[in-house]
Amino acid sequence: MKKGTLILFVILLAIGGFAQETDTVLQSQPEIPVITLNDSDFDDNESQDISGLLSSSTDVFVNTAGYTFGQARFRIRGYDNRNSHVLINGIFVNDAETGRPYYGNWGGLNDVMRNKVVTPGLLFSDYSFGGIGGATNIITRASEQRSGTSISYSVANKSYRNRAMITHSTGLMDNGWAFTASGSSRWAQEGYVRGTFYEAYSYFLAAEKKINDKHSLGLTIMGSPSRRGKSGVGIAEVYELSGDNFYNPNWGYQDGVMRNAKVGTFNQPRGMLSHYWEIDPTMKLTTSASYMFGRGGSTALNWYDAADPRPDYYRNLPSYYEEGEYNYGYLTEMWQNSETFRQLDWDSFYDANRKNLFTVENVGGVDSVNITGNRAKYIVEDRRYDLKRFDFATLFSKELNENSKIIAGANYMSSQTHNYKTVEDLLGADWWVDIDQFAERDFSDDYIIQSDVSNPNNVVEQGETFGYDYVINNNKANVFAQSEIKLNRIDVFGGFDLSYTEFWRTGNMRNGKFPAASFGNSPTHKFFNYAVKAGANLKITGRNFVLLNASYRTVAPFTRDAFVSPRTRQHVVNNLTSEEIYTGDLSYFYRSPYLQAKITGFYTQFIDGMEAYSFYHDELRTFVNYTMTGVDRVHYGGELGIEAKLSSTITATFTSGYGKYLYSSRPSVTITQDNSSEVLAENRTVYIENYHVGSMPEFAASIGGKYNAPKYWFVGVNANYFAESYINLNPEKHTAEGLDIYVDDDPQVKTILEQEKLDPGFTLDIWGGKSWRINGYSIGFTLSINNILNNTDLVTNGYEQYRFDQTNIDKFPNKYFHLYGRSYFLNVYFRF
Repeated sequence: MKKGTLILFVILLAIGGFAQETDTVLQSQPEIPVITLNDSDFDDNESQDISGLLSSSTDVFVNTAGYTFGQARFRIRGYDNRNSHVLINGIFVNDAETGRPYYGNWGGLNDVMRNKVVTPGLLFSDYSFGGIGGATNIITRASEQRSGTSISYSVANKSYRNRAMITHSTGLMDNGWAFTASGSSRWAQEGYVRGTFYEAYSYFLAAEKKINDKHSLGLTIMGSPSRRGKSGVGIAEVYELSGDNFYNPNWGYQDGVMRNAKVGTFNQPRGMLSHYWEIDPTMKLTTSASYMFGRGGSTALNWYDAADPRPDYYRNLPSYYEEGEYNYGYLTEMWQNSETFRQLDWDSFYDANRKNLFTVENVGGVDSVNITGNRAKYIVEDRRYDLKRFDFATLFSKELNENSKIIAGANYMSSQTHNYKTVEDLLGADWWVDIDQFAERDFSDDYIIQSDVSNPNNVVEQGETFGYDYVINNNKANVFAQSEIKLNRIDVFGGFDLSYTEFWRTGNMRNGKFPAASFGNSPTHKFFNYAVKAGANLKITGRNFVLLNASYRTVAPFTRDAFVSPRTRQHVVNNLTSEEIYTGDLSYFYRSPYLQAKITGFYTQFIDGMEAYSFYHDELRTFVNYTMTGVDRVHYGGELGIEAKLSSTITATFTSGYGKYLYSSRPSVTITQDNSSEVLAENRTVYIENYHVGSMPEFAASIGGKYNAPKYWFVGVNANYFAESYINLNPEKHTAEGLDIYVDDDPQVKTILEQEKLDPGFTLDIWGGKSWRINGYSIGFTLSINNILNNTDLVTNGYEQYRFDQTNIDKFPNKYFHLYGRSYFLNVYFRF
């Protein structure tokens, strides 16, 4: 499907082409429905699967998909959230390395992030050209915040258990100043998943000075430092043995106290300065500059010359042994009856480290010495990715007349992400030796095994850097323009975007495996890209509308995908190229005082994408970098949203989304050995055409109702259904080489090639609230309860492990994520 797609998709949609088993693709995430629970709804949503904090739009389907469907990892049109652009005061804030927005950077600031403009899909935006999933601009101007004071306290049972928040805004005062300040705290000693915890604080300060009728200056400072213990994902066996579909292998007891090995810590504040210039009543120019910096990172266990400490490691499970063997029975008994046994054994790590007296020779190179002490077998390391980022944006808008306008803008971003790791905790040892144990196993060469040949046999202590140390540099600039014309019977718009992207790696260590390709600046990779889009709204009558939108664009690769193994070397994927995207949608919209309905068909094709993985390859018996290029995918389907006003107080809704998200090509794979960059396989064909992209339900439906009482209370209910969900594939299982030991009629071949389809599921949600107005004060509460029937057996998504043993296809079974059971969020507020 090449350029004819742009025309043919209209015909496809009109005839209901999505009922066929053709092709579709990509990952996950909404069209931009991000949902912020505003005052009349719930006040917070902590799910990282929902595209974030965006606010509700008037589109019934978008509203429902963004919140109600999000709990089951539904993604509007199957889009990854890198296809939805998020801005703050016109500054593009999606991550430079992944392209995805990270809402945690302003988490807990609900009160001051509510003012936003949401543009779904390909529609005309007043602030940005937008992604194929749309654009959202969050406005933090102090003069536009709701004046007054708000104090709230919330209780919940997901990531955190408690939240306290206070916000005060002056509004625009007579002296031309406006100020807003907000702060919050979120915490939980233990979240919904056992072994997790949450500690987060948020702060926000905005000041604005109206210089005169034409000029205003605004300053925004905000941050959301957080620290949280993470949960894990497991195979069906561990869920069954533990009796817990949310079993978490990341924690264990240390001296009787619960401790999590994977702790994420983030603190990346942002400062933003904006100038607002109203040139005349029809012409405006807004310019903003932003700087963001700080630390990010997550801890993890590391070990050397020691048994794998993970309790759910495949050799520590009964299934590794034959039924009837002693170990099978023993492990089954212990897993089922001993919580301590099926968790990390912290005390054993300390015991092993304190009994490991060792002498390291030739430490430090030229002036080398020998050091004797307790060498660490186990440590906790902190994998850091610290950020420095500068952004600049300017936006010009002009109303040509009452029916037409034009906007144009320019953006620049410069980002440096410092990736390195440090020793977080030596667990009772004296030091850790910084060598590559996998290279030590594969090579008998003391030079090759060094993480940094400039500092051989480096002995590191707590807080010191080891392993890898490099910076990923990203620069991007773009210009865009859009115009909109509104006529009596039709509205039309069109626009273009031109961009330049460059990136390179700067190595701070000379790795022994790649001494010539690991230190200093790599070559700079440059990409010129463009995008066009257009749309029309045909006004058949005052109640009937037909909307058509289409776009073609090229997208530069993101650095997270482009580098083969950036921790050790500067090499990038062969034949690195931009991805092409063709997309369009056709909608019919009906609007009356009592009924609003919209039905949409969409078609999107992604061409020349790439996917990169690193894992232990059992057939090749080494750790590999696995790169798939020429990945084409196609997404097509339909959306329906209906809202009916049954009376002045009762509203009913029905929404449904159905799509096919399929691979539409046979990609090529290159496999390189991580320790040597030796090409182990090249141009392997992956036979995944017409397989599902996976990771999300392709069908979701919800029917609901809401009662708004005259006395300022409301209650609502939604019944939801999810189906057509497939797990993510292991591409190696779909190569000729991955199946070369089997004869054609071997029944195992069918098992290997079959993509697992997950069972459908049903949930029921209820929400409500009440407010009182007393002597100018506002008091109220909102309550939401999701999955009220406590359906914890619903698997939302899963994936095939990349490790694959041809001689025992059940050795590395699929891993699954389950829907949280009954969860609640209660918010009580006081405003004056």
